[in-house]
Amino acid sequence: MAGTIGIALLSVWDKTGVVEFARELSAMGAELVSTGGTLKALKGAGLDVRSVSDITGFPEILDGRVKTLHPVLHSGILARRDIKEHMEELEKRNIRRVDLVAVNLYPFEATVSKPGCTLEEAVENIDIGGPSMVRSAAKNHARVTIVCDPADYQRVLAEITEHGDTKPETRAELAAKAFAHTAA
Repeated sequence: MAGTIGIALLSVWDKTGVVEFARELSAMGAELVSTGGTLKALKGAGLDVRSVSDITGFPEILDGRVKTLHPVLHSGILARRDIKEHMEELEKRNIRRVDLVAVNLYPFEATVSKPGCTLEEAVENIDIGGPSMVRSAAKNHARVTIVCDPADYQRVLAEITEHGDTKPETRAELAAKAFAHTAA
């Protein structure tokens, strides 16, 4: 069975397996959207991928401090598909649903534990957009698949192939894992 994933948003620090994951999602008909280094890696592998800026219509600003914090992106993630008014709002504003979010965060602890790490360097390495995307997707796990661990890519692909989407219990399990990831 072909997958029913519309937009798959991929923005990962740990790029293990992300090209292969994206390639399979694309083969299933998913539209790939990405940021920064992940965007570069996917384009470098020859994949058709759009930048988040293409989706939001707003460029990355403030030296990359703001790139995914945008209502178009988070509305597409957070909209409840079972609430008619949510779907009408998306349609009215020409916002597309985001069905799968693959985001993992860089190891902040490793940065701040480096000898000589300054307070300024530590502050600049505080991720805001990544945890926001992870938490938005995890909050809406009844409708959105959140993947924060590359070890889950094959399981997710297998379920989409077999069922057209991930199973509700899988999405709940992945959401719990995502909340733990952001808490850590």
